Amino acid sequence: MTVRTGREILGIPGPTTIPDEVLGAMHRPAIQIYTGELVDYTESILADLKGIFRTAGQPYIYPSNGHGAWEAALTNVLSRGDRVLVLESGRFAHNWGEMARMLGVGIDTLDGTWRDAVDPGAVEARLRADTEGKIKAVLVVQIDTASGVVNDIPAIRAAIDAAGHDALFLVDTIASLACMPFEMDAWKVDVAVSASQKGLMTPPGLGFVAANDKALAAHKNAGLRTLYWDWTARAGELHYQKYCGTPPEHLLFGIRKALDILKDEGLENAWTRHRLLAGATHRAVERWAEGGVLDFNIAEPSSRSQSITAVRVGDGHAAAIQDYCLKTCNVTVGGGIGDLKGKALRIAHMGYSNAPAVLGMLGAIDMALTALKIPHGAGAVQAAVDYLAENVPA
Repeated sequence: MTVRTGREILGIPGPTTIPDEVLGAMHRPAIQIYTGELVDYTESILADLKGIFRTAGQPYIYPSNGHGAWEAALTNVLSRGDRVLVLESGRFAHNWGEMARMLGVGIDTLDGTWRDAVDPGAVEARLRADTEGKIKAVLVVQIDTASGVVNDIPAIRAAIDAAGHDALFLVDTIASLACMPFEMDAWKVDVAVSASQKGLMTPPGLGFVAANDKALAAHKNAGLRTLYWDWTARAGELHYQKYCGTPPEHLLFGIRKALDILKDEGLENAWTRHRLLAGATHRAVERWAEGGVLDFNIAEPSSRSQSITAVRVGDGHAAAIQDYCLKTCNVTVGGGIGDLKGKALRIAHMGYSNAPAVLGMLGAIDMALTALKIPHGAGAVQAAVDYLAENVPA
């Protein structure tokens, strides 16, 4: 006997649930790529991406996942033999740095843990020590979906400035864009990277990069440029040059509709929705943690992200909880990866998500904990409901 018949709840940190309207927008014939309607799509998407990144800089669209956007960012501003400083706080800044290494870029790493945000003071100290200015760029993620941490991007920018260092500031917003405040220009981010499959509610396959004037100036002398990623080539007059070939038409139809959904909600309202859903999730985890088996991966509350909550699970119970949720309730909960593989749940509350979806996911996990006789504090779902009721007044 199960209670799984019905619509699935997808609670993994990407890809996220795709709105029916986005799926519907993609369900149409292909059109020609050189003039007309598709050109209008490209122009409108690029214009709206500026608003999402909060920049007057130049955005670019790539048929790729987020890792492709990483490579686009690196190759457009760096040369072989340059050095970058990688700010670790989980898995993904490290992986971005490894990509740079394979491109022939030297790597300096500011070691971090999987339980803490990047320390801006340590960033300042490391850059002050680079008296010869060998570090050409600083790489960091705003939200790391492996650890569940959020890094303080304005504070890291302030640390770079306090050190008097001229390195470019490259920020991965793949798990944060449209999920929490990101102010590219106000925070003096030189290159921002994102992708379609998380807060932007579109199937995987589109990478986005935005560059400011400082990054565009560095681009002119970048030695790693290749035709596919090259910003100059993508500034060509012909429409297909924006994609270095055939545009990903149906993904463009999808992202256009997703951006319309975001515009209708309002970007700041989307940030607030994510904050509230995260807060409800955190209240539930606080209750579960009373049983001594589950706990937050990120100890400091202010460093827990708005889009995904990583929950450490003792005694090897994580896989059993996931299995119960899926087979009994049709709820897919994310599992730990990297250092947390087999040791954690990753509860996503990002993208096209609302209170009933999050409360349903929390309820399924609560069912699993009880059915599997895993020690946990009681009243987690009610705590989440109470939090939302307190913070979303009539």
